[in-house]
This record gives sequence, C-alpha cells and structure tokens, in this order.
Amino acid sequence: MAKRPVFIANLEGNCYFKEIEVEFSWNGNADLSDFNKSIESLHENFMFKTKNKYMVLEASTKSKEELGKRLSAFNLHFITKNNNQKFTVESLFQGSKVFENGGPYQDLYYKSSLAAKKDKRLKNSGAIIGFKYFNRHFENYPTTFFYDWLYINTICLNQNLLKEILYYDAFSDIEFNPKYSVNCQAKSLALLKSIVMRGELEVVLENQKYLRDILIRSCSENNQKTLF
Repeated sequence: MAKRPVFIANLEGNCYFKEIEVEFSWNGNADLSDFNKSIESLHENFMFKTKNKYMVLEASTKSKEELGKRLSAFNLHFITKNNNQKFTVESLFQGSKVFENGGPYQDLYYKSSLAAKKDKRLKNSGAIIGFKYFNRHFENYPTTFFYDWLYINTICLNQNLLKEILYYDAFSDIEFNPKYSVNCQAKSLALLKSIVMRGELEVVLENQKYLRDILIRSCSENNQKTLF
C-alpha cells in the first residue's frame, strides 16, 4: 500500500484547494500497465472516500488520458510567435532556479525537459534562494510560488486546454511524493480551477502578488510545509 494526495478545487473561503490523502494499492514496477493499476486504485479509493462527489483526472506522463499527459510539466509548453521556439514548463522551471552558489542556468530553457532536470549543476550549486525567469525575479516563499505561477500562466496561453481542465474537480499525480518534493502539477491545476471559477483569473495573471497571497492562505489552511 502507498499514499498520495489528491487535490480538489475549493470554491469557498480563503483556501483555494483541498488536499486529500488517499491510501491505495501500489504496483511498484516501472511498466506503464502497473502505473495504470496504481492510478485506478488511487482514483477508486479517492471516489469512495469522497462519496463520488468529484471528477478526478490524473495529470502526469503516466495518465491514460491524453489531456493528463499534455498537462505534465514535461509536456506542457508554449511556442513563441516570433521565432517558433518551444519551451516546456519543466525546462523553464529548472533553468530559472537561483542557488546560493550559482544560477540561474537559463541555457536549460532550450534543453529537453529530461535533460534540464538531470543537469548536474542543479545538484552542485547549494540551496535554492529564488528564481529568475528571463528578467523577472521571484522569491522562494512560498516554496511553490514560482512553479504555480509558471504552470498557470503557461496553461492560460492555450484557452482550449484551459476549457478542458474545467470539466474536472480534482487532480492527481501518481509520481508526486510529498516526502521527496513540493511542486505538484495536480495542486497547480486544482488551484487554477478554483481561481477561474471564482472569477479571479484576470487579476491573478496581472498581479503575481495576488497569487502569492492566495498560496500563503491556502497552504496554511492545508497545514502544508511548502510555506517554508
């Protein structure tokens, strides 16, 4: 057995998403069919726990749904209009990290998601102290702030993709383990759904501080350690 969080868009109060921990049967092999079994077990147990109230989507490269695969940070991307350059969320995120002893390594913007994530400099430059996205600076508080901002803004460049997301109420990422990482595309999606349904998308896109304040309140109410 294993445990993973499922994130639900919350449309009332100060908290914009709810985190539900779900225990499920884990098929630990790397084979895709085993991941499918794990996801099915996760979703079945989530639906039972929440009395079938929510439509849930697996958002990862292991998803059976094409939409879920597209929403993986490894695949989610935008293409510039002026020179047709493709940037993935994963490469932009990794290349924007500012460390105690180096960075940002913005050459990673132009690498594949996998190559960017595995770049040795990311592990040899000390602790992350902030982010620099092209010429924009982001502080490292809350810890997921820049990732959520980048993920949400990238999705909003594709209105058709945004519309598809709104069909779902809850999101999972079978590869996200809160014991080892803090950034999660499933949480970003629940956050985005809530923002849209509350009619606050425009202000979030125009004012990054507004998103930061939302995260601080939401993480606090979920007792998340991602504030620090």
